[in-house]
Amino acid sequence: MLSGLDPSGGAGIQADIQAITSLGAHPLPLVSCLTVQDTRNVYGAEAVDADLIRRQLESLANDVPIHAIKTGALGNAQVLDTLVDFVRTMPDIPLIVDPVVKAAGGGNLADEELIRAMKERLFPLAEMITPNGEELALLGNSDDPDTAARNLQEAGCDSVLATGGHGIGFHIINTLYNHAPEPMRWEIERVNDHEFHGTGCTLAAAIAAGRGCGLSARAAISQAQNYVRHTVLHALTVGKGQRVPDRGILWEH
Repeated sequence: MLSGLDPSGGAGIQADIQAITSLGAHPLPLVSCLTVQDTRNVYGAEAVDADLIRRQLESLANDVPIHAIKTGALGNAQVLDTLVDFVRTMPDIPLIVDPVVKAAGGGNLADEELIRAMKERLFPLAEMITPNGEELALLGNSDDPDTAARNLQEAGCDSVLATGGHGIGFHIINTLYNHAPEPMRWEIERVNDHEFHGTGCTLAAAIAAGRGCGLSARAAISQAQNYVRHTVLHALTVGKGQRVPDRGILWEH
């Protein structure tokens, strides 16, 4: 996976490592950007050198079998282009993209150039993208989720899992838009009507782990949702902001 480093340990690369390990897969972590971040917000981010990431990817590909790829915050368009070049050499490997644009506290994690590059060059290569409601509206150019998802599919996305964790109400509704006649929806009881730091990262990483272990896309989504719910039921109070899913707690698949 290629994700940003969150010093609070709530989101980003640490969330990916913990989730993937918990689900029985072995993570290959590459850091895309370094952030100034806590459980409340993101205050700054600096991308890792794209050529260093290219060399890391090439080294891993020459040594380790790769069964799925997951991305989070990418840092800048140069890092994205390095990833795109690599993904094109492995067209049969599932690519799960968490299109991180903003932190829950409102801090920016992607500029206009990176957002445009995601839409034009990365999304068409992805098996699935997993935007939350705000990301879906921004990337799909519509406040109506169905219209936004359709716009993204028409622009080249194979499937869109619109996640409802950042919404309100007693239930979280995640909606999968793919080539089926109607979207598929999962309804999950919301825990304490709270938002948590890193659930989007955790969900996308868990889906990638499932796909890497041979599950179908729908089975991987179902497993990932159950896993995320388990982690937030045991969430940790780490700082003064949002609570953090406990991805280290024992979980039976």
